[in-house]
Amino acid sequence: METKIDKIFSTHLNKELGVKIYGHYGLTILIFPALTNSSEEFEDSGVFDAIQYLIKMGKCKIFAIDGIENSIWQQNTLESKEKSFLHFNYNNFIEEELVPYIFSQCGGPVPIITAGASIGAYFAVNTFFRRPDLFYGTIGLSGFYDIIKLSCDYFDDNCYYNSPIHYLPNLTDTYWLSHLYLRKHIYLITGQGDGENPQETYKLSDVLNSKGIQHHLEVRDESYGHNYDSWIKLLKYIIDTKL
Repeated sequence: METKIDKIFSTHLNKELGVKIYGHYGLTILIFPALTNSSEEFEDSGVFDAIQYLIKMGKCKIFAIDGIENSIWQQNTLESKEKSFLHFNYNNFIEEELVPYIFSQCGGPVPIITAGASIGAYFAVNTFFRRPDLFYGTIGLSGFYDIIKLSCDYFDDNCYYNSPIHYLPNLTDTYWLSHLYLRKHIYLITGQGDGENPQETYKLSDVLNSKGIQHHLEVRDESYGHNYDSWIKLLKYIIDTKL
């Protein structure tokens, strides 16, 4: 099975970001890290070992990308306004630099599903809902979808447009809604075990229901906690049975 380690220089962020690619073909999944900023987290946490048979059989091709949480919102030397602007630049990196890179690695435009757990779920789900014309679906595991969890008391226009709980209820543009109505791969799953807060997932699901946006909601029992053992099971389940 083909694996590739690469770096992408972002003009928007003026830095290199790491990306690891697993597989030759199949549905493209873009995975954001859950606990670190590293594209290595996907492999180091055991996800690769658990789903490599699905990758080998051509079920999916994985792109694991570096995150920004620790270098932006958790960076105490930056002002909140600057953090918000850097988050805006990360969006531009994903949409204008990473997506074309993925297309170049896949031989042309391909459907991309974003995925992540914990804070990675926030980035994955927000990335999808910001640009449903560009992405095919999303997988959010044990996530939160309110940027206030990151920005604390700071909230500007850019924060608003990076907070699904805030911008989706007010979405009325038929262009964007038409794309969301067509998407059949929106998965929101959480557990009720240690460290989990299923109310965060319920809140987003309620918003989607109010807009008539189809999605798959699952709240697992107390045996599913906020940890990679649970996320591996859930991601494997979705790829194997839903995609």
